[in-house]
Order: sequence, then C-alpha cells, then structure tokens
Amino acid sequence: MNFVVEVIKPKGILDGTKTSEFRQKIDEIIESGAKVILVDFSDVTFMDSSGLGALVFSLKTVRAAGAQLFLCSINEQIKMLFELTSLDRVFNIVSNRAELEHNFKQ
Repeated sequence: MNFVVEVIKPKGILDGTKTSEFRQKIDEIIESGAKVILVDFSDVTFMDSSGLGALVFSLKTVRAAGAQLFLCSINEQIKMLFELTSLDRVFNIVSNRAELEHNFKQ
C-alpha cells in the first residue's frame, strides 16, 4: 500500500504563542489532501495545556477530513501530560517514524 506521511516537526516550546501556527500547518496539510499526518516531537522541549488543546483541535480537524494523525518521539514531560489527561488513549502514539511506516506495511 502506497501512502505519503506528511510530517510536522514543531520546535522548542509548544505553548500559546505557537498554537495558531501549528493549527494553520495542520489545515494546510489537510487541504493538500494528506491522509496520514505525523507530528514529530523530537525537537519539542516542553508543551503546556494550550499546546495540548491545539493537538486536540487538530485531531478533530484531521478526523473530520477522513485522515489519521499520529504522534512520535514524545519526551517524558509530554508523555506525562498525555497520561494525566488520559489523552494517551485518544491519540495514536508511536515511538518514531519507522514504527509508523512498519505499521502501515502490515
């Protein structure tokens, strides 16, 4: 099965100052017709509740477009934030891009 993974790679702190830019990027990718979106957190050092809110909003947008959203390379702070809010059960979280591609090849 051929598929293209569109990757978003936020940097630094994902907080209120970066959320509109993040959401706009998701919108652009959806409008381009992408069906698989991966948010790579390897360069994100910290995320607060507004970053989490932007992710939830983006997930709704992606699902409404019939696409899938995956997250990878989350650090311990972000992992804890997901677990405390039980959003680790809502989002598709993979270790890295290779794991995502492996899942699609099965």
